[in-house]
Amino acid sequence: CKEMAPVLVKLNEEMQGRAVIHFIDVWKYPDAAQDYPVQVIPTQVFFMADGTPYVPDEALGIPMTMYSTRDTGEHIFTVHEGGLTEEQMRLILADMGVTE
Repeated sequence: CKEMAPVLVKLNEEMQGRAVIHFIDVWKYPDAAQDYPVQVIPTQVFFMADGTPYVPDEALGIPMTMYSTRDTGEHIFTVHEGGLTEEQMRLILADMGVTE
C-alpha cells in the first residue's frame, strides 16, 4: 500500500541495525510475493531476527494470521492483512523485541 510506504521507510531508517523493514511494490514486482500468502494489498509478513516466524502476544490486539504447512503443521508465516499505522508497527516491533 502506497500509504504505508512512508511509515516503512521512516521505521527502516530509524531501526537500522535493529530491524530490517522492506517494502515491495507487488504491482511492479509481482514475482516477489509468489512464495508468500499475499491475498490483500497491503500484507505484512513478520519474521524474527533468526528467521523464524513471529508469534504475536495476544494482548497486542492486532489481528494476525499464522500459516502452517499442511503436512507437518510447522509454523512458516505470520502475516497481517491491511494497513498498519506507525503506532501499530512500533507496537509489533516492540513485541518482537526491537527496542528504540
